[in-house]
Amino acid sequence: MMIKSVILSGGSGTRLWPASRESYPKQLLPLTGEHSLLQQTALRLQGIPEIDVDPQPLVVTNEEYRFVIAEQLREIHLGQSQIVLEPVGRNTAPALTLAALTAIAEGDDSILLAMPADHVVEDVKAFQKTISAGAKQASQGSLVTFGIIPDRAETGYGYIRAGALVDQSNSSSIESSLAARHLVLFVEKPDADTAADYVASGEYLWNSGIFMMKASVWLKAIEHFRPDILQACRQAFETRQLDADFIRIDKKSFVECPSDSIDYAVMEKLHDAPQLGTSVVLPLSAGWSDVGAWDALWSVSAKNEEGNVARGEVMFQSSHNTLVHANHRLVAAIGCENMIIVETSDAVMVAHQSRTQEVKAVVARLKEEGHTLAQAHRKVYRPWGWYDSIDSGERFQVKRIVVNPGATLSLQMHHHRAEHWIVVKGTAEVTCGEKVFLLAENESTYIPLGQTHRLANPGKVPLEMIEVQSGSYLGEDDIVRFEDTYGRVPA
Repeated sequence: MMIKSVILSGGSGTRLWPASRESYPKQLLPLTGEHSLLQQTALRLQGIPEIDVDPQPLVVTNEEYRFVIAEQLREIHLGQSQIVLEPVGRNTAPALTLAALTAIAEGDDSILLAMPADHVVEDVKAFQKTISAGAKQASQGSLVTFGIIPDRAETGYGYIRAGALVDQSNSSSIESSLAARHLVLFVEKPDADTAADYVASGEYLWNSGIFMMKASVWLKAIEHFRPDILQACRQAFETRQLDADFIRIDKKSFVECPSDSIDYAVMEKLHDAPQLGTSVVLPLSAGWSDVGAWDALWSVSAKNEEGNVARGEVMFQSSHNTLVHANHRLVAAIGCENMIIVETSDAVMVAHQSRTQEVKAVVARLKEEGHTLAQAHRKVYRPWGWYDSIDSGERFQVKRIVVNPGATLSLQMHHHRAEHWIVVKGTAEVTCGEKVFLLAENESTYIPLGQTHRLANPGKVPLEMIEVQSGSYLGEDDIVRFEDTYGRVPA
C-alpha cells in the first residue's frame, strides 16, 4: 500500500510577524535551516524504510501562494507534484476531502498522510518510524492520528486522550512509542491546572494535527458525519480545471462548502460510529513543534553557550536566551535577556519571550489602521520572479526586478505611469508597442505612459533590472493586462 503525503498549506502565521505575512506566510520561510517549512514537510518521508511512498506530494493551498509553492517544490526537485487550489479557505476537512477525491479520481486508494505545511520535526528518523507503524493501522481501514508525547503542561495545544492498546496481545509494547492505542476523545486547549493534570495522568497527548487513512476511508467518514461538505467538494471537484501544475477547484460550488476542521468534522465523533472502523492514536516523540510563535522557534533552534539563537548577521554582547532574526542588516543585541528581535526590510519587532503571543494583536492593529505591513513584504513574489520596492516618494518609485530564466511578464499597459528600465544582469527581451528588441547589461529603455509593453527573459540566467516609475499614481492595480502566461487576464 502506497503512502501519499497531503500537505495542507493555507495558514497565515500571524504570530510570526514581521517575517511571516499574509501574502508570504511562515510555511514559505526558511526558519530553521536552508529549506522552508513547506520544503521540509515535503522531504520528510524521503528515504522511509520498508514503505512505498509516492515521491510527489499533493499540496492543497490557495490561489495566492500557488506560484511560490510550485517554485519551492521545483527547487527540491519535486516539480511534478500536484497542487490543488482552493478558491476560498474552508479549513482542513474540505482540504483533505479534495485530496481524497483527487486520489480516487486517479484510481488510487492510497493511504493519505495529511500534514500541516508549517511544522518542525527535528528527529526525522523517529518520525518516519512512527509513520510506518501508523501505515500498518491505516492499511487495515483505521483512521489514525498522531499525538505528541508532552514534555510540559502546555495550554496552547489541544489534547488527545489515549485508551487501551489496540493489540492487547503484545503487552511488552505498552511503553513503546510505536504502540497504537484506541482514540478516546479530543479535548480543547485547557487551562494551566487542567493541562498539568493531563500530563500527570500519562493518558493525554498533544494534538499534532497530523492524520492518516485511506482515501476511501476518509470519504466514507466525511459522508457519514458531514455529507454537506462532501457534496460541495464533489460538485466543485467535478468541474475542476487543469492548469499546468495546478488543479483549479470550481469557485461557485466551493464557496458553498461549510468550513470545518478534520478534528471537529470527523475525528472527535468517531466514538459514536463504530461501523466506520477503528480510530487510533500513535504517540509521537520526534522533536515536534508547530512553531506557533517566536518563543517556540527559539525552543527548537540550535543555541550557543548563552542560549542565544542567531539567524543572519547578528552580534550578541552580554545577552542570554535571546533570538535575533536579521534579514537585511547587522543587528547588535546588548544586555538582552529572554528577548525576541526580528528585523526585516520594512519592520522591526522587539518582544519579551513571555509576550510573543501578543504579536497577533499587533497584526490586528495594523489591519485596523489599513497598513499594508500586515499583508505583504517589501519584496513581492510573482510567478515570473520577484520585485523589491527599493525607494519611493511623490510621483516616483524605484524597484529591483528579477525575472526567472525563460519567464515572461504579461503584455500590459498603465494609465498613470511611465517606466524606465535599466538592465543590471542578463538579457531582456522588450516589447514596446510594435517593437521587439533585446537589451544587454548596462543598456536601458523608456516605456511611455499608456504604451503597451512586455518584459521577458530569453536567457539561461536570472534577469536583474532596475525600474524607475514616474507618474501621478504608482499602485499595483494600475495594470491593464492583454495577454498573460499565468492566467491572470480576466475572462
